[in-house]
Amino acid sequence: MTMRPNFVRTLIIVFTLGLAGLHAAGITVTGAEDKKLLNPLEKEIRKQLIMLPFYGVFDYIEFEVQGDKVVLKGDVSGPTLQSSAARIVERIPGVKSVENQIQVQPVSSFDNQIRRSMVRAIYGDSSLNRYSAGANPWIRILVRNGDVTLEGYVDRETDRDIATIRARGVPGAFTITNNLIVKKS
Repeated sequence: MTMRPNFVRTLIIVFTLGLAGLHAAGITVTGAEDKKLLNPLEKEIRKQLIMLPFYGVFDYIEFEVQGDKVVLKGDVSGPTLQSSAARIVERIPGVKSVENQIQVQPVSSFDNQIRRSMVRAIYGDSSLNRYSAGANPWIRILVRNGDVTLEGYVDRETDRDIATIRARGVPGAFTITNNLIVKKS
């Protein structure tokens, strides 16, 4: 079976940059629609979370600032990332406490196979592969016991629908939840 060169290049970008920990699309501030509206503390928290090692396409973190308390939420593929997120946010000046509600996806070879297949299905689609370009994949793929959730952003409603169709075509996935947000221009 031969792979198209663009597809291979996309996979290399997704996995190489996924390990670099430079993914801004997966860091969401609860209640903030536009990152330009973030206050300095929120900007610093977002910056520190983006730079976490091993933060990749299979992870999604969001946070909410409540005075001097930060509530971390989301879903990550490893316990190290969960604890690292809390530890890095605790060190930021102005943060007095951190409530870590980040869920860790269970370790499962079955889920890992679904993750790999989802990346191929979604980012291998010619309409969606542009969302993997650069250090910032827009579409996050979360897998928990065979159930798949798509998080992140797309430019158009049709891209959101294509992602759902592609995800539904992956064998072994039980349910598909599409939480992709269509960015307003």
